[in-house]
Amino acid sequence: MSEILNANPTIRSAADLPSRRRGPTKKTKTQRPFGLLSSTIPDSAYAPDPFNPSSSSDSESSDNDEEVEPIDEQEIYDLIAPIQDPEHPLTLGSLSVVNLPDITLTPTLPPSALPSSTTTSTLPTLTTVTVLVTPTITHCSLATVIGLGVRVRLEQALPPRFRVDVRIKEGTHSTAEQVNRQLGDKERVAAALENGTLMGVLRKMLEGC
Repeated sequence: MSEILNANPTIRSAADLPSRRRGPTKKTKTQRPFGLLSSTIPDSAYAPDPFNPSSSSDSESSDNDEEVEPIDEQEIYDLIAPIQDPEHPLTLGSLSVVNLPDITLTPTLPPSALPSSTTTSTLPTLTTVTVLVTPTITHCSLATVIGLGVRVRLEQALPPRFRVDVRIKEGTHSTAEQVNRQLGDKERVAAALENGTLMGVLRKMLEGC
């Protein structure tokens, strides 16, 4: 980029970032996720699903199909904090663009609404993941790109029972309402992801994830 919008951003030390990263696990075959972005991102752009338990046999894998692994706000943060900022060679976590307190998980279908004969271990609860993004400056022209990067990362990594809602945090950007409309419009998001230049930027942002 010809001009840096924020030449001196505040940077957090990696030691100060909340984390509960999993230890090394045996990689499994990547499965292409379902949802809005599944047809717009090539297979090569998808990282292994961190929530897909590794197995040594097909029978063991089938035994685990019914199990629902709980996912919390820290897990979501660990997925998006390593995303690289499109302007600086720094992560969104280190720039405080994404923050743990700004991530919420809301059941779309609460357990109390499930039939009495089912449990959350046999029937996954639909959940909306909401991430509030804080741009480093209030007039950041890359806010939409950053929001798209967070959305793509979560769409590619989370199981289909999760719905992703990425927004600009209130009071942190001069055109937050306009950016939020763009990020929340499925058709506009899909159209944007057909842009080759933008896809190149997003792939670079997700290289460290």
